Amino acid sequence: MFKLLGWRVAQAAFVVLAVGLLTWFLVQSLPGDMAWRIASGRYGYDRVDASAVARVQQELSDSLQQGSALLHWLFDLLQFNFGRSLVSGEPVMDELRWQLSQTLALAGSSLFLTILFTLPLGIWAGCHANGKLDRALFWLSALLKSVPHFALGMLLIVLLALQLDWLPSAGHGELRHFMLPSLTLALSLTAVGVRVVREATYQVVSSGYYRWGAQKGLAPATLLRRHGLRNLASPVLTWFGMQFVWLVEGVVVVETLFAWPGIGHALVHAIFARDVPVIQASAMTLGLLFVLLNMLVDAGCHLLDPRGARA
Repeated sequence: MFKLLGWRVAQAAFVVLAVGLLTWFLVQSLPGDMAWRIASGRYGYDRVDASAVARVQQELSDSLQQGSALLHWLFDLLQFNFGRSLVSGEPVMDELRWQLSQTLALAGSSLFLTILFTLPLGIWAGCHANGKLDRALFWLSALLKSVPHFALGMLLIVLLALQLDWLPSAGHGELRHFMLPSLTLALSLTAVGVRVVREATYQVVSSGYYRWGAQKGLAPATLLRRHGLRNLASPVLTWFGMQFVWLVEGVVVVETLFAWPGIGHALVHAIFARDVPVIQASAMTLGLLFVLLNMLVDAGCHLLDPRGARA
């Protein structure tokens, strides 16, 4: 376990430096006038003029005259200081904390709905393989997986928000605002998750030790609880952990569609506005989150199934 944690800490340090340096060089190499982009994001495309662009150019020139921008950024990074946004002027850490909390809240609610849908359906389908429900879930999963997120989100907006008027189509801050974006993400994840849980359950119920427990006369519910759940938990936990990473890093379309103020949506706007500190901080935060979640998943699998460590 300590060896695993040490490796993950070293991986996190490498991710911070690699992502930070890569984003810095990529942003510098983007085409277009960086000062005009920043001024447009700061004052608006309709209000930007030559004087506003000149002020931004002077600010950028003054920051470069203070020394190497890259070395200055690395020194601030060691102090966990991401600087201020070039567009809003606010501390990047304050903006990032708010945006990340909104994305994590949306990802957590989506994962909760996914677990609520996936586990009972997948376990039932695995215990009754090739039955009517199993075949129906196969075709339904294929259908949901083939529908893009934006199309599924638009369908839910039209049906649940515009036609039935049950839920708001956009916004945040209240529980009802979570429902449509969370349901959009959860339905897509459930399409794959049901098959993952079904296959893991089927492998367990087809094993020799499980059949031997049934021959001893154990009730199906007791057999599943004592000999099934823990053995199928390791691959299922790994899959859910990876999906949570995907939810945090890949919900840009859904956040944009439902006007959700998350880190993915903010990162896209920062790239358009050439807001370098926000881009670097967001990219590094997502990279560190990926390493952290991987570490938690590995630790959870180690606790559930320690046979690999003993081997």
